[in-house]
Amino acid sequence: MNGRSASAQTAIGPMVIAAAERYTPLPQRLVDDELAALFLPPGVQWIVRACRWRPVRDLLVRATERSAPGMWGSILCRKRYADDAVTDALAAGFGQVVILGAGLDTRAYRLVGPAGAVAFELDQRANTDDKLRRLRVIYGRVPDRVRVIPVDLEVDDLTAVLSAAGFDSARPALFVWEAVTQYLTEEAVRATFMFLAKAPAGSRLIFTYVRSDYLDGTNLYGAGRLRDRMTGRYAVWKFGIAPRDVAALLREYGWAEREQVGPAEYAVRYLQPVGRDMPISEIERFVQAEKV
Repeated sequence: MNGRSASAQTAIGPMVIAAAERYTPLPQRLVDDELAALFLPPGVQWIVRACRWRPVRDLLVRATERSAPGMWGSILCRKRYADDAVTDALAAGFGQVVILGAGLDTRAYRLVGPAGAVAFELDQRANTDDKLRRLRVIYGRVPDRVRVIPVDLEVDDLTAVLSAAGFDSARPALFVWEAVTQYLTEEAVRATFMFLAKAPAGSRLIFTYVRSDYLDGTNLYGAGRLRDRMTGRYAVWKFGIAPRDVAALLREYGWAEREQVGPAEYAVRYLQPVGRDMPISEIERFVQAEKV
């Protein structure tokens, strides 16, 4: 963990939550990620193992909720939404999935590779180094259908980086951009959209964003402690947008918003069908778009 930036370290927390969900009975489970615990650093895996005991798991949930009410449920629903979107794209015949800011995510290994598609995992070097170490432990090598690529979204040319890794820019692709935009400057977000503007028609994009009224302090949504930490102490959250402005931003780069979801949609789609009742944070939303 030494030498890892604050933004790089944030890859760990969501994976702990996904891994701990494996101890929820299957009929009520929101995310079923059998690899999540394996991808965590060895020093963190004991936390997940301890979550097999319900009191320990409840204690971890409460600690998370004190910082940001609804964040535990929000991360679970966010990951479920992304899993569903990736599964849908693969079923529709997409052969390329680009994961922008992959962190310790496991979809390339659980979903993309087994479906016969190729995954391109891009992230800052601290995270790709961690991912490569874990892959060697788990598989002995990097699986054939995965490309793990260090990148700095603030400065690197994504077209050149992906082309060098074998990405076919003439074929439609699914782009997954989960829990990343808030860590970038607006210039880097727009530079990424300029890259995405080159994608062929029919390509799909899913991405999350943090609400701008939360970042500027207009509405804290009960999560003032998290905002103080991420915009003050660590100063890693930089970009936000209002829900009503997302469609216009996408149109600038040739994309059409197809769906935007948050707590209300998550509750209907995921929580109610399995009888779960948990708060979901309002500060982050998920968007699905299509290149036109």
